[in-house]
Amino acid sequence: MKIFAALVAAFVVLPAGAVAQEIAPVTPVPLPGPAQRPTFRSSAALVSLNVTVQDASSRFVSGLQPSDFVVYEDGVKQDVRFFESASVPVDLIVLIDTSSSMSDKIHAVHEAASGFLRTLRPGDRGAVVTFADGVTVLQSLTPDHALLESAVRGTGASGQTALYNAVYISLKQFGQAAHGSSDVRRQAIVVLSDGQDTCSLVTLNDVMAVARKLGVNIYTVSLQSPAAVNQIAEQGGRRLDSGADDAMKTMARETGAQAFFPGAPQLKQVYSTIATELANQYSIGYVPANNRADGRFRRVIVQIITRPGLHPRTRPGYTAEGSSRSPSM
Repeated sequence: MKIFAALVAAFVVLPAGAVAQEIAPVTPVPLPGPAQRPTFRSSAALVSLNVTVQDASSRFVSGLQPSDFVVYEDGVKQDVRFFESASVPVDLIVLIDTSSSMSDKIHAVHEAASGFLRTLRPGDRGAVVTFADGVTVLQSLTPDHALLESAVRGTGASGQTALYNAVYISLKQFGQAAHGSSDVRRQAIVVLSDGQDTCSLVTLNDVMAVARKLGVNIYTVSLQSPAAVNQIAEQGGRRLDSGADDAMKTMARETGAQAFFPGAPQLKQVYSTIATELANQYSIGYVPANNRADGRFRRVIVQIITRPGLHPRTRPGYTAEGSSRSPSM
């Protein structure tokens, strides 16, 4: 059995009466007003980049124009076909670890995640996915804040940690639908966990193989215990990364996002930082000059040529659809 089908059969729990809706591709919800829905239509594959720009003080920079940017793929300058900033709607998929180790933190998670989802703007959509022994889509993509908050606050804590399963399924379930759409939407997965993966069927490599084909930012939030927070403070802010920390950093770095390592009291601030970043991103799209579907990794570099002191951040590249395939759907 193919990996995604096996994961769905063995691990995914869906809301009662919603199985057909969840397994089918997610259909975009119409947005109000024609000017609020940027659209790019082409018979060729559009490479979409979510680009965060910060200054030397790490402040987010808005107001840049297409002429400020240049995009290179494997060293070749690309012809940008699409450029937008704040008006591009966002699909925000919140993944919450509900394994047994989260029992003493779940109230803080409820408060912080609910507040995070309330930052969605008109036209944005959110989804809530939990993971422990299995993966549960508590709420599929919706603009309804009340439904999203209800899903978050209904979570408990028990079982092991199928983190890679959760990210893999979310990429396949939500990312593939957007990847095949001509409507430009930014997509972000924000995954919260307090420990390492303990029971997934897929590996980090499987997750990254899918992520490198899609334009989805994966922000990772690794909750630290009070003892770990105190130890880091005693060491002047230095911390020794574990294998789990390295995995979270890899998912964020390779998708152009950020990795965070807060204690529970800092969780609201972390979610606020992510929300601010998403609201200030630029969406850049181009059709590659190299149109061969050879399955190879293409290195992407974005530069700001008019203001050298600014620092753009995006995914470092993507895998062109072709013979190098991730576990299939």
